[in-house]
Parts: sequence; structure tokens; C-alpha cells
Amino acid sequence: MRSRLLVFAALLSACSSVRYDDPGRVETLNIDYGSTDLQTLSAEMVESLISSQSLNYINKSGDDKRLLVLMGGVENRTSEHIDTQGITDKIQTALLKSGKFRFTAEDAGQDEIGKQVRFQRESGRVNEETARQFGKQLGADVVVYGALRSIEKGAGRSIESGGGKKEDVYYQFILKCVNIDTAEVLWQEESELRKTARTGIFGRS
Repeated sequence: MRSRLLVFAALLSACSSVRYDDPGRVETLNIDYGSTDLQTLSAEMVESLISSQSLNYINKSGDDKRLLVLMGGVENRTSEHIDTQGITDKIQTALLKSGKFRFTAEDAGQDEIGKQVRFQRESGRVNEETARQFGKQLGADVVVYGALRSIEKGAGRSIESGGGKKEDVYYQFILKCVNIDTAEVLWQEESELRKTARTGIFGRS
């Protein structure tokens, strides 16, 4: 009986394992949008924004010449369920680290600010001398927003293909930076990805 239990335990351990891996490793488990796509699309946009000369022509008063940016949304126009907030968060993080941009709070941040200001002003728990108030936020110079699109094609199994099938997905990521005062598009970039998967009779190859 004991030997059977040992064999069963060995089989279970052989069927399942968890390990840490490199977050930057190319991920190709399937053809769907994944971590490598997020990293690639974000990195290309960050590099283009940082190197853009057209953003240097906005007149900035004071000593701080960094652009004050409102990071808008990225519309998901693909057939997949993609959390595009992950794209904008990654871009914003990299741009902040570059030291060339400042950011104002987006909708979620504004909601949290509103709750806190109302608490400080109305709860009676906060010293009036230190309580914050509305009307002192900085106005953004530009807004950054865009869209992620995909085109998917596939060929089913056939005699000509040897019983295999093929899937192809093309991603187009467009991002724009617009002057809030004038509505002028100061910067625009496009990033593209194409992924292909071939599945034979006995599985993906």
C-alpha cells in the first residue's frame, strides 16, 4: 500500500510544477496578445516620445520645462479582452523615469483626490489649516491617447496543408499627443506586430 502511495505522489509531482521565470523572456504560449506584445509596443512608443523634437515647441513658463501630460485611454478595437490600462501604465512609468515628463491624475486618481478633499473639508476630523481644497490643480499641457487594433486571418485544415491549420494576427497600435490649448496633434506614432501560429495534426509546431 505504501509503495502505491509513493508512486501516486511521484506521478502528481511530475504533472505539476511552478517556477519563477524572466519577465522579459519572449512569450509564445499561443497567438493571443501577451506580455511580450505589451512590452514591445510600450517600449517603441516611449522611445519615440522621448526623442520627439516636436514636443519642445510648447512654451513653458517658470523653471520647470517638462511637459505636463494627461495620460488618456487606449481604445481596444481588437476581438480580444485586453486590459489596455496596462499599456498606458507601462508607458507612463517609463516616461516619468526619463525625467522629461510630468503627469496629472487620470480619472481614477481624480476620484480618489475628490474623496480625500471632501473628507478633509467635511468630516470635521482634519485641522482646517492643513485641509486641502479644490481649485489648485495644475492644468495639463497635452493629452496622450490612442487605439489598439487587430486583423485576424486563418486557414483551416486541408489536404493541401497536410492536415494542419494556420492562424495570423496583426496588431496596430496608434498613439497621439495633442496640445490641449490648440487641439494640434504634436506627435503621433504607430507600432505594428504580426504573429503566426501553425498547428499540425499532432499539435502546434
